[in-house]
Amino acid sequence: MLVTRYYASLIRRWSPRDPIVRMCIPLRAEVKGPSLPKDPFGELVHTPQPRLVRRYRDRAALWVTTHCAVHCRHCTRRNELPCAPRDSLPKVLARAVEWLRRHPSVREVLVTGGDPLTLSDHRIEEILRSLRQVPSLGVLRVATRMPVLLPSRITRSLCRILRTYAPVWLVTHFNHPVELTPEAIAACGRLLDAGIPVVNQTVLLRGVNDSVPVLRRLFEGLLRARVKPYYLFCADPVRGTAHFRVPLERTLQLVTRLRRELSGLAMPLLAADVNDAPAKVALPLVTAEPAGPDRVRFRDWLGDVWDYPLPWSDRPAVADANSHQRR
Repeated sequence: MLVTRYYASLIRRWSPRDPIVRMCIPLRAEVKGPSLPKDPFGELVHTPQPRLVRRYRDRAALWVTTHCAVHCRHCTRRNELPCAPRDSLPKVLARAVEWLRRHPSVREVLVTGGDPLTLSDHRIEEILRSLRQVPSLGVLRVATRMPVLLPSRITRSLCRILRTYAPVWLVTHFNHPVELTPEAIAACGRLLDAGIPVVNQTVLLRGVNDSVPVLRRLFEGLLRARVKPYYLFCADPVRGTAHFRVPLERTLQLVTRLRRELSGLAMPLLAADVNDAPAKVALPLVTAEPAGPDRVRFRDWLGDVWDYPLPWSDRPAVADANSHQRR
């Protein structure tokens, strides 16, 4: 167990029903649940260089540290990080840069871990400067929970470093509206005011945020903070996290209701991480089927249907709409 004093201060009651307790305090359910894989996505297999993971053709993830500010109980890599190579960061960077130069099809790198922002500003700049030596890399992403777990880490000097190596996108991880404190919102504001785009990935967690009112408050709160809700993930099938997983039927019900209550800007994409898939798999709530020579019929998960006029009668276009599930 590991938790910052700031994050622990968000606990409202010492109960497994408190969302912060549930996300950072070990529960007996972690060892009593069904057996699940330690590494369900084969990240340790898709590793061409130590701590460089390439599961997708045009993207790679670089684990620059195995440390975090909080040991989140739902963490996808909770079983992998202890097994990660302990090579020094300069050695990891040198190998990664050399490999990326030889594989220009990789156009985007996610700087992750652990949490990269547990490192010093000097180390962060070293990482970004090294990656910018690879001509084929366009966008860099930094995945961090620091705006949530320790907002004071988002300093103006850190923002200046991130801006220097733009385009850099910061991907953070708010799961519950109680995490959207004035301090966290101000931290996101410092990034945004420095020209660093911020998007959020939420994991749907049983007993934490699996209700429409909670998710609506979270996504609307993020939007007010100028942070785009990016993904809503189904919890990964990772050993020790089975008690967090929400049944798929309930997941689809929640998202169907949310889509009716939120603007498109506030609504994230529902997705699942699937082993061997070429990208995250989006879970569509609408299918399209022919309804005549000049129209298509949309049908949502609840069975409601709507006819939509088309300027052409092209049945393959309908098939394409049904198959367009991966982003």
